[in-house]
Amino acid sequence: MKPLKIIVVIGSTRQGRYGEKPAKWIQSELGTRADVEVELVDLREFPLPFFDDVRAPARGDGKYTNDVVQKWADKVAGADAFVFTVAEYNHGYTAVLKNAFDVLYPEWNKKPVGFVGYGGVGGARAVEQLRQVVVELQMMSVQTAVHIPGDIFMATVRQPTVDPAAFEPVKPKATLMIDQLLWWGRALKSAREQA
Repeated sequence: MKPLKIIVVIGSTRQGRYGEKPAKWIQSELGTRADVEVELVDLREFPLPFFDDVRAPARGDGKYTNDVVQKWADKVAGADAFVFTVAEYNHGYTAVLKNAFDVLYPEWNKKPVGFVGYGGVGGARAVEQLRQVVVELQMMSVQTAVHIPGDIFMATVRQPTVDPAAFEPVKPKATLMIDQLLWWGRALKSAREQA
């Protein structure tokens, strides 16, 4: 079987955002696994318009009228699994992340997703809300998520670069999440190839 292609998506475009730090860390954790290709994707590189197309993505054929949306669709279509960093703002996820899900549909189908949350209560409320979103996109949300607690957040938020050892307390959760993501990623990739 070809390597599993996993995209780690930075789910915030805010100036001074924190999401790059856990994204780079989880990318490095995924990179230690065999038969895995990992790519870090920044939503800043995809300045998506807020969804306003005449046709719903679920009714389309994977072809989009907006060039940036098409570029995003091609990126998502080429992946077998995803991990999103999830910032929690006002008990929810970022608008830019929700829009990144909403502008597409078939490209997400039958693929697993994991989450690394931060912010209020480690991003737990935002992650739980996103689980409701991804199921409607026919995605498989893995059971374990990584939640960056306040002490790690506060210790690393102002550092220009973060020593991966700073995330050591949440590494067991990351290991579980990655194990689940790879299992579902391989199972669903095999099923998609046989369909």
